[in-house]
Amino acid sequence: MNPFKPWQTRIDAFLKDFLDQQQQSAICSRLEAAIRYTLLAGGKRIRPLLAYATADSLNIDRAQVDNLAGAIEMIHAYSLIHDDLPAMDNDDLRRGQATCHIRFDEATAILAGDALQALAFQLLSQTPAEARKVVKLISNLATACGVHGMAGGQSLDLRSENKNIKLEQLQAIHSAKTGALLVACVTMVTSLCDHLNHHQISAYHQFAEHFGMAFQIVDDILDVTGNTEQLGKTAGADENRHKSTYPSLLGLEHAQEKAQYHIQSAKNFLQQTNQKNPTLIQLTEYILIRSH
Repeated sequence: MNPFKPWQTRIDAFLKDFLDQQQQSAICSRLEAAIRYTLLAGGKRIRPLLAYATADSLNIDRAQVDNLAGAIEMIHAYSLIHDDLPAMDNDDLRRGQATCHIRFDEATAILAGDALQALAFQLLSQTPAEARKVVKLISNLATACGVHGMAGGQSLDLRSENKNIKLEQLQAIHSAKTGALLVACVTMVTSLCDHLNHHQISAYHQFAEHFGMAFQIVDDILDVTGNTEQLGKTAGADENRHKSTYPSLLGLEHAQEKAQYHIQSAKNFLQQTNQKNPTLIQLTEYILIRSH
C-alpha cells in the first residue's frame, strides 16, 4: 500500500482544478492540451509530498501549502518537457507515455514549458499568506529554478557529457539541477513558519540537501538496474548519452552506500529540528526502496 497516495491524489486534484479555472482559448487549445498532457500525467509527485510532509512536521495547514506545492510541480513539469527535447536529452518516453514534443511538436513543447513556468509563479502569488511571506516564496522558487539552480545545473550537465569529471563536479551539477528544487520544497514551507530558530531552519535546510543528493543517486542507480517499463522512461539513457553518474564514477555498490549515507545524514538533521517528523522520515526512507 502506498502511504502517500492521499497526498498524491490531493495535489493531482488541486492542479486539475487550477487548470480548469484558467480561461480556455480556442486559439491556444493545442498549447493548453500540451500543458495538461504533461502536468496531469501523474508521476511520483515527490516534490509536493516533500512540501506537505514538511508542513505536517510544523503543524502548518496543508491548504496553506497547496499553492507552493503545485507551483513547484509545475516547475518540475516544465523542466521535464525541456529536458526531453532533441536539443537537450532527446528522449521520447516519459512517465510511460510519449514525451510532449513527440505527442505534439517541438515548438508546442517549448511553449508548454514556458507557460508552465509562468503559471507556477501565478499560482504561487496566490498563496494564502502574508504578502512578505509570499514575496519570499517567489524569490526562493525563482532562485531554485534559475541560473544558480535547476537551469544552471542542466547547463553544467550538458557540458559534462562525453567527459570524465570528478565526483565533486558531479555533486555540484546535481546539487543545482535536482537538489535546488527539492531544497526549495522544504525551505519554502519553513519560511511560512514564525516559531523556528536559526538552528532549526539550518537543520531543515541540511536535511533537504541530503534528501536531494540521495534522490539523485538512487535515480542514477535505477537507470542502471531498472527497466523501461518500471521507470516509465528509457532505461540506460544516461549511459547511452555518455553521462557521468554516481554508478559510473563509484561503481554500483559504492553508489548504493553513498545513497545510504545521505539518507542517514538526512535523518540525523531531522532529529536536530526538534519537530515531529515521522512522515518526513518515512518519505526519506521511501527513496531507497522506490523502483521508479
